[in-house]
Amino acid sequence: MKSAEDVESYLMRMGVAYETVKPGIWLLQIGGPRLAVSIAGQVVAFRLKMADLPPTGREELYRALLTLNTNEMVHGAFGLEGDAVVIVHALDLENLDLSEFQAVIDDMSMAAAKHQPNLARLLGGQPSGASAHV
Repeated sequence: MKSAEDVESYLMRMGVAYETVKPGIWLLQIGGPRLAVSIAGQVVAFRLKMADLPPTGREELYRALLTLNTNEMVHGAFGLEGDAVVIVHALDLENLDLSEFQAVIDDMSMAAAKHQPNLARLLGGQPSGASAHV
């Protein structure tokens, strides 16, 4: 059975800058917004805050997010969490391996970089989220 120690070992082996918030929760610095990685039961959850929702004009943004989920996100998803646009992903802890773990982090990083300009336009030009809220 894999554990928090295995996840931390993967982070060290990958050479990713990270901060341990508390046991089982890490914030990774991957170039833009920080990526939160946490263990929730038998799942490793990944969450990357992209931006805050605009107060108005959300319909076009929602359509864009749903389209991205259909066409671009194979395993993870764009979503809403409170008043934030996030990218989320989850993996089974029991069968977790380094290559799968790294692939999710790479995929989320690439999705954020690739789609940030279009999302910024839909969000009224606001910058990406500066921090991950756990």
